[in-house]
Amino acid sequence: MGLLAGKRIVITGVRNTDSLALAVARRALEEGAEIVLTSLGRAAESAAGVAATLDPIPDILEFDATDPGSAQRLATSLGERWDRVDAALHAIAFSPRSCVSGPMLDTPWSDVSTAVHTSAYSLKSLTEALFPLMRTHGGSIVALDFDSRVVWPGYNWMGVAKSALESITRYLARELGTHQIRLNLIAAGPITSTSAAAVEGFDTGQAHWSRRAPLGWNGADLTPTANACIALMSDLFTATTGEMIHVDGGVHFLGD
Repeated sequence: MGLLAGKRIVITGVRNTDSLALAVARRALEEGAEIVLTSLGRAAESAAGVAATLDPIPDILEFDATDPGSAQRLATSLGERWDRVDAALHAIAFSPRSCVSGPMLDTPWSDVSTAVHTSAYSLKSLTEALFPLMRTHGGSIVALDFDSRVVWPGYNWMGVAKSALESITRYLARELGTHQIRLNLIAAGPITSTSAAAVEGFDTGQAHWSRRAPLGWNGADLTPTANACIALMSDLFTATTGEMIHVDGGVHFLGD
């Protein structure tokens, strides 16, 4: 019996073969879960190609976290398929290039609002869609984070969006705890991915991270972070909510 045997899980953000969301999806299947993926319509073809690397191949449901009506449509699609959802992964993030390069003072609000809406408020949208299928028996929602309690060079407005994600997680955790719905964050170290390549100075920062981490850090190894997500989705952490769990080789507690 796997850690997630019999559980029904929604996984967002599987966009390419190097995505952390894909690693979580693969581990969830290995642990016995039944999963569905979500994707934007314009990315459906790419998502289908990535989903084909999984066994069994999961279905993909449409979900646009910036579309006010999309949460209800996702809730309807899930309700037609399942009588409950046990867990979900929020791996939705996007920012225009201007938010992660150049001076913050040069970034227009239109770009900042896109980053915050897509990367932070989207957690509320996903939770709204899942609530009808979680409220009677509880569940676990895990969001991917990059610890924004401190400033990271080049992360700029995306760091602000992640700070908002962290705060939203805590407030939703408080509100939904009476329904036994847990919301937690996994703060991973820098992961080598297509998305990360857009962050100015990412390669330099990752090399520095690897040198500092007491346990070492390999940004190409997605397994430690995926395993942490699986643990939070399981029944091992039933009294943990509103928490940020670091999977970063130990860099978060260093003062130098």
